[in-house]
Amino acid sequence: MLFHKYLRRTTIYAVQAYSCRALTYSKNTIILGIETSCDDTGCAVIDGKNSLLGESLYSQNAIHIRFGGVNPLVAHELHRENIEKAVAEALNKANKTSNEVDAIAVTTKPGLLVSLQVGVKYARYLSKKYSKPIVPIHHMEAHALVARMYYDLPFPYIVLLISGGHCLLALVKDINDFVLFGKSLDNAPGEVLDKVARRMKLKNISEYSKVSGGRAVEMAAQLSTNPGLFEFTLPLLRHRDCNFSFSGLKDALVRKLIKKEHEHNLKGDEIIPEVNDLCAGIQCAVAEHLAHRTQRALMYCEKNNLISPENRRLVVSGGVACNNFIFESIKFICNNMGYNTYRPPANVCTDNGVMIAWNGLEKVRKQCDIRSELSMQEVDPEAPLGINCINEVTAANIQTKATRLKRLYNNMGKVTT
Repeated sequence: MLFHKYLRRTTIYAVQAYSCRALTYSKNTIILGIETSCDDTGCAVIDGKNSLLGESLYSQNAIHIRFGGVNPLVAHELHRENIEKAVAEALNKANKTSNEVDAIAVTTKPGLLVSLQVGVKYARYLSKKYSKPIVPIHHMEAHALVARMYYDLPFPYIVLLISGGHCLLALVKDINDFVLFGKSLDNAPGEVLDKVARRMKLKNISEYSKVSGGRAVEMAAQLSTNPGLFEFTLPLLRHRDCNFSFSGLKDALVRKLIKKEHEHNLKGDEIIPEVNDLCAGIQCAVAEHLAHRTQRALMYCEKNNLISPENRRLVVSGGVACNNFIFESIKFICNNMGYNTYRPPANVCTDNGVMIAWNGLEKVRKQCDIRSELSMQEVDPEAPLGINCINEVTAANIQTKATRLKRLYNNMGKVTT
C-alpha cells in the first residue's frame, strides 16, 4: 500500500519541500478529520455549511474486550491496518476525492503515543501528496467543542468531559482558549466502570459479552430491583475543589463484591445474585461524585462572573456522557442552578472523526493554527487542557453539599431526589 511505503520513507518526505496553497474559509470549504488517539480509527468529511458529508469508524472495541482493556500494541497495528480504509470510506460517502479536500485536521494530542503516530503520519502523507494544509487538533478540545456543531452555543460555556481516559471540568472561552477547573487525580470514570464490570464478570452474561464494561454496568443497573442495596461513600467530600477521584469507589466495590461472593460461596466465573443492584450502586456513586464537583464549578463561575446569567450553559461530552443516568444526574443539578445542559449525539460523544473535522473547520474559520507542515515531534500523549486554574478554585473555598440522588433506572434515565 502507498501509505506503508510512505512509512518507510518518512525521513525522505520530511526534507522534501512543497508548496501549500493559502486557505481561506467559505461555505464550500471541505475538511477531512482523522482521529486515532486511542483504539478507534475515525474519519469524517464536513463542509463550511456545517454539514457532515461522510464519516467512517473502525472500532476495535470487540478485540480489546478480550484483553480486558486497550492493548496499545494491538491498537497500533489495527490503526495501521484500517487508516487507509477509513479515510477512503469517509471520502467515498462524501462523494469527494482527497484532492477536493481543502485541509486535513488530525489529532496530535493527547492519547496513546503509538496510536496518535499512525493518524499523524497518514495526515502528513496526504498533506504532502496533495499539497493540502494540515490542522493539528487537541483531542480534548475537540470533545469540548463538537457540541457547537449541533447547538447554538456561544462562548463562554462550561464543559464536563468524561470518558475512559479523561475526566475534567473546564471553561470554554473560545476555540483555543480553555480554563481548567478540575481533573481526575487517578482513574477516569469510564476506566473505573470498565474495570468493575470486568471484576463483576459481566462479560460472562451473554447480553453484555459484546459491549464495553461501562455500557454493561448501565444495562445491568436498569434491571436493579433494589438500587439502594449498596451504598458508597463519595470521594473528596471535604476537599473544596473541582478535582475527581474514582479509584476509591472501585476499591469499595471490590470489597463489597468479595463479601457477597463469600456469603454465597461462589467459585470461578459464578456471579453474585445482587449484581444488578451493585451496578446500580456504583453507577449512582459515580454520577453523584460528578454532579457534586460540577455544582462547585458552576458556583465558582458565578462567584467570579465568568458566566453571565443569560449564558448559563454546560456541555457534557466524552464516552461516559452516553450513560443516560449520569447525564440526567448532571442535568438535574444544572436545572436547579438555572443552567441549560447539552450533550452531542451519542456517536460523537465517543472518539470519532467528526469532532476532529469540526474543530479543524472552526480553526479554519478563525484562521488559527493552519500549517503547511507538521512535525512528528508535536505528537504529545500527555498534553494538558488550557490554563490550569485548579489552585484558584481551591482557594475560593466554596462549600457545597453533595446531592444524594434517588435511583430510578429506566429507559429514560430519569432522576429524582
